[in-house]
Amino acid sequence: MRRPVLVVTRSEVVRVLTALVVAPVTRTIRGIPTEISLGKDEGLDVECVASFDNLQRIRRSALTLRVGELGVRRDEVCSALRAMADC
Repeated sequence: MRRPVLVVTRSEVVRVLTALVVAPVTRTIRGIPTEISLGKDEGLDVECVASFDNLQRIRRSALTLRVGELGVRRDEVCSALRAMADC
């Protein structure tokens, strides 16, 4: 089953690692600090979120299609990671 994910691993090392950390993307929007809102501006068909409470490690080879791009929203990623780690 294919599911969209947001790659959390920093871009500089993606090409040399065999596994990456990703946040699954879901249409279940809870409005909590560990989510990043996504939608048409990021290239997705529907409003959804990347869930940082459910980070996963996957093989880089499992990433088959780039659907969109987060752009320059690094602060939101850092904020979601802090909320996830409760720090």
